[in-house]
Amino acid sequence: MGFERYLYDENELPLDKIIDDGGYAAIFRSIACVGDSLSSGEFEVKNESGVTVALKDIYEYSWGQFLGRMIGSKVYNFSAGGLTASAYVNDFAERRGCWDKDKACQCYIIALGHNDLYWAKPPVGSKEDIDFEDYNNNAKTFFGNYAKIIQRYKEIQPNARFFLITMPYGEKKEEYEIPDQLAEVLYTMAEIFTNTYVIDLRKYGPVHDKEFKEAFYLGGHLNAAGYIMSAKQIASYMDYIIRHNIKDFLDVPFIGN
Repeated sequence: MGFERYLYDENELPLDKIIDDGGYAAIFRSIACVGDSLSSGEFEVKNESGVTVALKDIYEYSWGQFLGRMIGSKVYNFSAGGLTASAYVNDFAERRGCWDKDKACQCYIIALGHNDLYWAKPPVGSKEDIDFEDYNNNAKTFFGNYAKIIQRYKEIQPNARFFLITMPYGEKKEEYEIPDQLAEVLYTMAEIFTNTYVIDLRKYGPVHDKEFKEAFYLGGHLNAAGYIMSAKQIASYMDYIIRHNIKDFLDVPFIGN
């Protein structure tokens, strides 16, 4: 029996294998999930008329915590409903202790962009907005703020690995522009920064259409099964990336040690 079976088939696509145990994602013993409501296990509270009256982050139901339980690793929720990249770098991360060195992780999974590009709508910007010598000088664009998150965590944990999650498509093809725009930004980030990879749920994940939402949504957010499904997708994609780039991950046990 050759060892190759433990790595990959060259024709394999990222989500051809959906795994339940996290696979090689378990090499990371500490993970931080940076994101908005969909990274926070957010649920909608409705009244008797079916009207949403409150939104509640229940972190135990987040895909990050399902991932943590799956692989037995420590996972931090550096996330909250409504979060944007700008809010993260200008207030949230400091206030919530996300920059604390005692919370430095081997791996950072970043899932921001929906609230930025759909609602806040700052200038998207470009790689020219990054000051590689001092991230405090980054332009106040989505590109500049997102890059600042990566740069600051690289300062805290220089050899950490970063996984950037794209936005899945919805059912309306006329609304594909923003997920495509976000994906372009993230692939550029992965080219710019070392040890940075893209989890492209836009390209390889399921479309969040009417049938998908009937099974995995509760109002405008995922339901409990939907968050488990997300954890399996993200773990499976991480496993795929690690197996297809195995030499990139040989030193993971030394990150932070």
